[in-house]
Amino acid sequence: MKVNSKINISAAYTSQRLLLVALLVLIGQSSFAQESAYPLQMSSNRQTHRPEVPGANGLVTAGHPLAAMSGLQILMQGGNAIDASVAVLATLNVVRPQMSGAGGNGFVTFFDQASGEVHSLNATGAAPLALDAALLTPDELDKGVKAGVVPGLFGGWVSMLQRFGTMSLAQVIAPAIAYAENGHPIESSVVRSISGSRDLFEKFPSSSAVFLPDGLVPSAGQLFRMPDLAGTFKKVVEAETTSLSQGASREDALQSASDRFYKGDIADEMVSFYEQAGGLFQKQDFDRYESTWLEPVHIKYRGYDIYSSPPSSRGGLEVLMQLKLVEGYDLPAMDREDPLLTHLLAEAIQLSKADIYHFVADPSLYSIPLSGLLSDEYAAVRRQLIDPEQHSGYPAVGEPKGYEKSIATRTHRLSMPKIAANKEPSYPGSTTSFSIRDGQGNVVAATPTHGGAFGTGVVVGNTGLTFNNGTRIGSTSPYPEDINYARGGQVPILNNSPVVVLKDGEFVLALGTPGGETIGQTQFQVLINVLDFGMPVQAAIEAPRFSLFASPNFYKEGAVITMRIEDRVSVERFEGLRAKGHQVELAPSFSLGSIQAILRNQEFGTVTAGADPRRAAYAVGW
Repeated sequence: MKVNSKINISAAYTSQRLLLVALLVLIGQSSFAQESAYPLQMSSNRQTHRPEVPGANGLVTAGHPLAAMSGLQILMQGGNAIDASVAVLATLNVVRPQMSGAGGNGFVTFFDQASGEVHSLNATGAAPLALDAALLTPDELDKGVKAGVVPGLFGGWVSMLQRFGTMSLAQVIAPAIAYAENGHPIESSVVRSISGSRDLFEKFPSSSAVFLPDGLVPSAGQLFRMPDLAGTFKKVVEAETTSLSQGASREDALQSASDRFYKGDIADEMVSFYEQAGGLFQKQDFDRYESTWLEPVHIKYRGYDIYSSPPSSRGGLEVLMQLKLVEGYDLPAMDREDPLLTHLLAEAIQLSKADIYHFVADPSLYSIPLSGLLSDEYAAVRRQLIDPEQHSGYPAVGEPKGYEKSIATRTHRLSMPKIAANKEPSYPGSTTSFSIRDGQGNVVAATPTHGGAFGTGVVVGNTGLTFNNGTRIGSTSPYPEDINYARGGQVPILNNSPVVVLKDGEFVLALGTPGGETIGQTQFQVLINVLDFGMPVQAAIEAPRFSLFASPNFYKEGAVITMRIEDRVSVERFEGLRAKGHQVELAPSFSLGSIQAILRNQEFGTVTAGADPRRAAYAVGW
């Protein structure tokens, strides 16, 4: 809706801003309340809350300080970026259990300095073969014993070490085992997540035993242990070391660890638990799982090579399509506070989502017109739908080259129901991200996830593991006619999409973020900050950003789009966006996403890392 009165718009802006600050104080999250009242300078040398972290020999920026230090510890022991990544992933299972773990899913984008090639790992599991979503409620698909997908990340850890690593599984997960056995001071955001999931945990004795010690929500700073998880980690290490002692190769010994998890006694324990609890997982669900190395999606953008995760990620394709759409505008000539800039980015975001929500699904089951969606010709056609002066509304799906081969064409054009009268609920994600560069120049960007907080919320027997709740609406479609409706044996889509940027074959930037629906949008904006505006990495991360949300959802043409923008933006920018017809709401300062990034200075060749103050992220280097 257009508002012509500048006084009214300013009043609305001020009212929303005061309300948000008050709410921040009330909920005890006002660490940035003072800063939010005074917009920071947007120049490239602006003051930031955190310094850029240099690393002559290696850098790790991760979603928790202990996870970052675990990765750095491995680098200092002579491991490479892949070895350090598995250390970070295993430690995140202990210190950020609501967001990631061996029972979760995720994507990795890896730049191999020796070959100059970029590789993508898809470590995502499928829904159990016995699933019939039509017999279950949305709540049952979201949490509990009927929800969840096969653990993908543990197989991913092993595959990473087998193909590109140099160290043993025992070496790289040793820090995580120590934290799980001996404990660590639990961080406040984990405590809040446990408190929010208490009712669910109390339904399952196995969950209560882990997350409600002595029947209570732990206090921030309390020593928190996960002995059952340590036991599971020790079992896979035992399988590896036993194989090595019997003369097996390093690769085969790692495979023994994977086999014990997916085919051996650990899998037996998981199946037994679900059979007794009335769940759906069977031995064949675990036995058939394999992580896969795929060719990343790739585009050229203003001379840069941008790489990200292919389907079953929808986020990688989204980010690249957004960049192709705005490549037709001279963004660097614009003022970053100009409402036109934000408007163009927002219009590109919604155009890309209209396509990815129709075409992206499990690539082993469906044809996806990737080359058509990423072509210059298609970007030029879709760009014509952008009106620089006016928000255009959520568009219909387009017709990229090859679209007629996709089953989505028939499904969406003929079978999808019209917009429902009632709004559907929002389904937030619970994800983390990290980036690593080693002394040899290898780079990893990774985004693992449990889906929703603690995934299914069910600790599986005595394993200490919780599964990603990938059957939930968000990773799946609520509409039975849709290609992404939850189906047995199908891999749900994720927005996770870590990005690596090269120029002339040399590394420039690695980044990733959590944030559910906002992941691709957040990465897009930070890429613009760095590649178009030349901002240093920490400034690019901390700059205010926005996210689009759809009602009822992004599956439906004509959905109502709401823009939430962090409240450090200027009144002029806020007013200008509303004048262009955007439905704009203020979000609390430092509340959207959590980018972890590494940037190489192209003039000097030096490398620095940034960590997002929006969460408990931390960057370290040596």
